[in-house]
Amino acid sequence: MPNQPHVVAICGSLRDASVTRTALEHAAAGVEEAGGTAELLDLREFDLPLFDADEGEAGDAPELTGRVREADAVVLGTPMYHGSYSSVLKTALDYCGFDEFENKTVGLLAVSGGRFPVTAMDHLRSVCRALDAWVLPYEAAVPRSHSTVSGGEFVDEELRDRVVTLGQQTVRYAKIEPCPATFESTENVGAQE
Repeated sequence: MPNQPHVVAICGSLRDASVTRTALEHAAAGVEEAGGTAELLDLREFDLPLFDADEGEAGDAPELTGRVREADAVVLGTPMYHGSYSSVLKTALDYCGFDEFENKTVGLLAVSGGRFPVTAMDHLRSVCRALDAWVLPYEAAVPRSHSTVSGGEFVDEELRDRVVTLGQQTVRYAKIEPCPATFESTENVGAQE
């Protein structure tokens, strides 16, 4: 199919039995159902030292940023740690900047062992706004992760459908006309250096 939107899904979990990764795989299925192509970027496969602005790109950061830059849209997936998103995803995003995210559609997915991981998505939404990305209003929260997935499949079909819909919506809006720059992005001098 010509002009298929290409979506990268970045997994911010390092766990072997990651519900975040499983959820992103279902979101990727939604991307493909909607006519896009999906690629899972599993951060376990990248050597990403803590970001040091004096060092610039290090380890596998050039590979990561190149793959994000080439994508038409991004889905960010994270477990919720202490009310926010994971440190491994933070490090990956620190290596990225306007070149990777400006005017790009971003879908958000967060997983929590407890109730709803909305603060993790709020924090990611703020980061994306600071990079002038267009974040989907539709988002997917996966609460009570310990009882949500069994054998790589969602136990709750409605929740599975919500995650698949996130992938579909990411494709639907992958080519949306960009909004004007946000106030947050004009203040984000660090991402421009």
